[in-house]
Amino acid sequence: MVLEKINHPNDIKKLKKEELPLLADEIREFLIRTISESGGHLASNLGVVELTMAMHLVFDLPKDKMIWDVGHQAYTHKLLTGRRENFANLRKFGGMSGFPKRCESSCDSFDTGHSSTSISAGLGYVAARDLQGEDYSVISVIGDGSLTGGMAYEAMNNAARLKSNFIIVLNDNNMSISENVGGMSDYLGRLRTNDAYQELKQGVSDTLKKIPVYGDRVVRRIKKTKSGIKQLFIPGMWFEEMGLTYLGPIDGHDIGRLVRAFKEARKVNGPVLLHILTQKGRGYVPAERHPARFHGAEPFDIATGLPLHKRTKANYTDVFATVMRKMGERQENLVAITAAMPDGTGLKRFKNVFPERFFDVGIAEQHAVTFAAGLAAGGMIPVVAVYSSFLQRAFDQIVHDVCIQNLHVIFAVDRAGLVGSDGETHQGIFDLSYLSLIPNMCVMAPKNKWELSDMLKFAISSDGPIALRYPRGEAYDGLSEHRAKIVYGKSELLYDEECIALIAVGSMVKTAHEVRQNLKRKGFECTLINARFVKPLDEERLLALTKEHKLIVTLEENVLEGGFGEHVSEFYEEIGSDVQVMNIALPDAYIEHGNVEILKKECGIDAETIEKKIIAAAMGL
Repeated sequence: MVLEKINHPNDIKKLKKEELPLLADEIREFLIRTISESGGHLASNLGVVELTMAMHLVFDLPKDKMIWDVGHQAYTHKLLTGRRENFANLRKFGGMSGFPKRCESSCDSFDTGHSSTSISAGLGYVAARDLQGEDYSVISVIGDGSLTGGMAYEAMNNAARLKSNFIIVLNDNNMSISENVGGMSDYLGRLRTNDAYQELKQGVSDTLKKIPVYGDRVVRRIKKTKSGIKQLFIPGMWFEEMGLTYLGPIDGHDIGRLVRAFKEARKVNGPVLLHILTQKGRGYVPAERHPARFHGAEPFDIATGLPLHKRTKANYTDVFATVMRKMGERQENLVAITAAMPDGTGLKRFKNVFPERFFDVGIAEQHAVTFAAGLAAGGMIPVVAVYSSFLQRAFDQIVHDVCIQNLHVIFAVDRAGLVGSDGETHQGIFDLSYLSLIPNMCVMAPKNKWELSDMLKFAISSDGPIALRYPRGEAYDGLSEHRAKIVYGKSELLYDEECIALIAVGSMVKTAHEVRQNLKRKGFECTLINARFVKPLDEERLLALTKEHKLIVTLEENVLEGGFGEHVSEFYEEIGSDVQVMNIALPDAYIEHGNVEILKKECGIDAETIEKKIIAAAMGL
């Protein structure tokens, strides 16, 4: 096998030319086999095999710096830098990350996980290189989907001032996670399909090359000038107008052409953009046909592409999707907004029924929030469905454009809490803290699928900014006998006893219920309260608990700092209560990738660990 010859960075340079196509095939076979067992990002990685190989053939690692936007397409890069054996523990606790990590390899130049950042990071590297008089190359890879994020344009605008080499690779596969939308997508589509331009350019090049002795030299000279062939036939090309030298479009699966393009790009004194066309999911028919399904794939059967483990119960996203569709029928002014995630957030059903009231703004969370604010000011009821870790990117817009004006915007915060295998960049463990510190914001969390339905309906019928956060995965259907009406700012009393009171937020109600049952078997009286509202606090309930309880335990799947537990502790301090408060929360740290149950135990928020902590505290009362 050719792949077995790749054990260290730059080993690919030792291969014979005829071995390169074999290596590409073996890499795809390896990725399909590995990801079918472990799960992970498949379609994006299959699309950049030759592109990555060409980069490794031209550049020297770790001297040269490759920066991957998002980073979910860096598996081939990891293989070519000698990490093949580490794939056995891909995305597992203690194993190799599914994203680039500087602590994992000197060949990983920048930690990534969110989109539209690679050009900014690359530009920073270029500035550092030039200030320190060094001579390495900097290559920022960005997908066409990530170009819907405004940060990429801010960086390109800044890069236009450069007088030294900076290579931007536009990996154009016409997809982000779901199909791309917007003006940039349309523009790139026209470039891809402009056959007349491509044929004419090639024809002129071929004719000039036939000139004896001087032909190749003339072609090279033309390509280096701003008035090159592409400028003659596409006046005002957008990237050139931005100040970037544009090369392409280039077939992203032709290693020879890619290598030549990178060598040419390396000669440019200034920022140069290589427009490279790739096919997402290439080499595996199910992924070619359904790239969105194989973006973040669960373990699957290679022969059919079908998941190995079929879901038998609805997850929280499914519940949200169902209720949104039903409420769309009842509320004609209800609109839905997503930042390039109609499938992942469950809004595809709403889109299918109410296409005119559905808005996919691309990978642009900041715009999504302010756009929603405008919709609310105009009399609509906007629901912004977004993953917790992605909502962080729009914090200023939540404060400035929504909450200052007290506009009725609903944030459906999916993937809240620990999400598992994607690791630090995707764990939704800060939202309770950053949302609850904002004036006018109401923050809610359901204990089970029934309460998610009730809370979404409540949020739609209410007023002002409301965030409704719920976890990834199967929707809990326990405690269904407890379904009290949702009342603004009021918690739900599930079990009323004495001595110890457990106050749990959202996903932690299930854990708290298990803890209470275990404590009961050991002779401890225990009240259980479903917080429902993180903001505002149910101060009336908190005050009442001090009469018959000596230990108050808060439980949340959020970091301790600024979370629900700290607000409860602060309340008791302000009223001068001597009740003992124990906060069960995640540590104030970035939590690595791994199975969620393992992570909970490691972080001390599993039922067994919580039970031991409570018993130790109760024995000391």
